[in-house]
Amino acid sequence: MIKSEDVYKIGRLGKTHGVKGEVSFQFDDDVFDRVDCDYLVLDVDGILVPFFIEEYRFRSDSVALVKFEDIDTQQRAAELTGCDVYFPRALTDSDEGSMSWAEIVGYSIVDASTGRTVGKIASIDDSTINILFCLEDGTLIPASEELITDVDQENRIITIDIPEGLLEL
Repeated sequence: MIKSEDVYKIGRLGKTHGVKGEVSFQFDDDVFDRVDCDYLVLDVDGILVPFFIEEYRFRSDSVALVKFEDIDTQQRAAELTGCDVYFPRALTDSDEGSMSWAEIVGYSIVDASTGRTVGKIASIDDSTINILFCLEDGTLIPASEELITDVDQENRIITIDIPEGLLEL
């Protein structure tokens, strides 16, 4: 059984394409193209299920057309539309210095000055030049490299020197 902590979200399946089972895949992280992995994990009705990739081709820098094994009709592909797509953390090609934003969703944030866990990252706001960690409780923390003091990938913890008074806002 695939556990949610063993994968991270890289995108979502969109509409079907053609009649042979292809589906559009909007992705935030192209890790599936950079590493040797034969499958993607889809959230099907709350269950994480691996689907083996037969082939894919890029339509743009954020959309690919994917054909999964045993999905051979438009009707079968339509059953997958809207599914969130995940990638196994164990197969990622990143290290501490080159992690994607998608990979750190779910990491805990620890305040470097107090050692206290502030919360878990629910999403990343990269809509402006000042990227923010959006925590589960709604707190926003700057994702500045100058503030990050440590990244523990094994325990999924990011230690940040949080500016004084930020958490009281």
